Amino acid sequence: MKKNDVIRISLPPDLPYLRLAQMVIKEAALKIGFVGDDLYQIDLAAEEAISNVMVHAFAGQERENFDLICERAPLGMKITVKEKGLPFDPVQIPDYQPTEDIDQMSASGMGVFLMKEYMNEVYFRNLGMEGKETNLIKYLPAKSIESYLSAQERAEAETAKSLEPEPPSPTLPIPEQIPYAVRRMEPSEAVEIARCAYKSHGYTFFDDHIYYPERIIELNETDEMISAVAVTEDNIFMGHSALVYPNEEARIAEFTFVFVNQEYRGQGCMKRIADFLFQCPKKKPLDGLYVYSVTNHEFTQRGMAQFDIRDCGLLLASSPETWIFKGIAAQNQRISVALSFKYLAVPAMMTLYPPAQHRDIIERLYTNIGARNHCFHTPDEDLRQRLPAESEIRTDVLMTENCAEIHVIGYGNNVLHEVRRTLRELCLKNVAAIQLFLNLKDPHTSFITAEFEKMGFFFAGILPMALVGEALILQYLNNVRIDYDKIALYTDEARQIRDYVREMDPHRDFQ
Repeated sequence: MKKNDVIRISLPPDLPYLRLAQMVIKEAALKIGFVGDDLYQIDLAAEEAISNVMVHAFAGQERENFDLICERAPLGMKITVKEKGLPFDPVQIPDYQPTEDIDQMSASGMGVFLMKEYMNEVYFRNLGMEGKETNLIKYLPAKSIESYLSAQERAEAETAKSLEPEPPSPTLPIPEQIPYAVRRMEPSEAVEIARCAYKSHGYTFFDDHIYYPERIIELNETDEMISAVAVTEDNIFMGHSALVYPNEEARIAEFTFVFVNQEYRGQGCMKRIADFLFQCPKKKPLDGLYVYSVTNHEFTQRGMAQFDIRDCGLLLASSPETWIFKGIAAQNQRISVALSFKYLAVPAMMTLYPPAQHRDIIERLYTNIGARNHCFHTPDEDLRQRLPAESEIRTDVLMTENCAEIHVIGYGNNVLHEVRRTLRELCLKNVAAIQLFLNLKDPHTSFITAEFEKMGFFFAGILPMALVGEALILQYLNNVRIDYDKIALYTDEARQIRDYVREMDPHRDFQ
């Protein structure tokens, strides 16, 4: 399949058509490049997803065709099953628990277990009046950076996997300024980017795409990721940064994967790479960028301030405490991140509806990031009654981070029930940190935020042009202890945000 090819078929929800659906998926997978065990795994996961719709989605009501969509995605293949059947909440399905005693095994939850076992990404989206969809993503096989390492480097990798911070490298920075160039990454340099990530973080970095040179190349070919590098006059790799779009429709991107080889620190290449990324031509529109900076040190935050990327939030306990930062002592608690943002185009004036209890800080944060012309209003009370029956909610669980995001894309009368139910099930699955994204352009956010806070959510920050729109972010900690004094923050604004978040934290007196 070519990059833009999409196969879409409409099928009756009857099991005799299951084989036809599997044949379509197999042919699409073959054309994308899957073979062997990967084909078997795709077939089995898709069979579970489609048979669930055929058997359960339309029981006891009028049967309606559903859509099967196969498409080439960056790094592999995406399968979408979209239907308007009975409400289905996969979060409620109990975790499948295989045991050695086959007679004691329960099949409950096995279908979803197999989907997650055999596919790289599985998520379910409630589309409100448009129904719901199951999304399955499988990556093409790729060699990790470990395949490119020397025997000595592989031994160091094994040490890194022990999750113990290593002492600083004896490599000293070059003292004199040297001439160098900044440009888009060339495919041959992807392996150097992966090496640099390993040298900085071992194998604990939050997004494992960075350890697969082939994936870095493909993401750059599709412009899902825009990598820039600094290289010496002899074309020796110095450092890297990238912009990564969070979804296909996004007009903002994450500024991430910031690495500099130790001998080239102090050359100022990070500033030049950032300026290049902000200004270089792009296939997709880009109106802004955001950064998650870890708070167990100030180095990244210091760089963001230098690039005029301004603070707008603090997300607590969003990453495991086992992350490695070479030469930096561990905090002995889950890692929090400072959220910051930069507009690349002048933002249009818009009307926002912040909850009254957070209006002052929301206005201040928008002013801090450069949006000074927005209007902040309190909506009329009668709007409370103007809601459709169903909400549109998307929930993403970030497995490597053990955190989750709940995106309320559209409010419905059932929104409190759905968020409460999702929150409960995520807590039962021991997800440590849960973030709730609400649209400040929707007047209902002004009223409903207080109801979410009664569930235990509390203020985290804002993010313009997010999946839900102009996002107010709330957060929930699932039995996670936070020592606010261990959170290292560089700017006065970030420290003020920390103080406000701590004041809003319902468990602050028990930390």
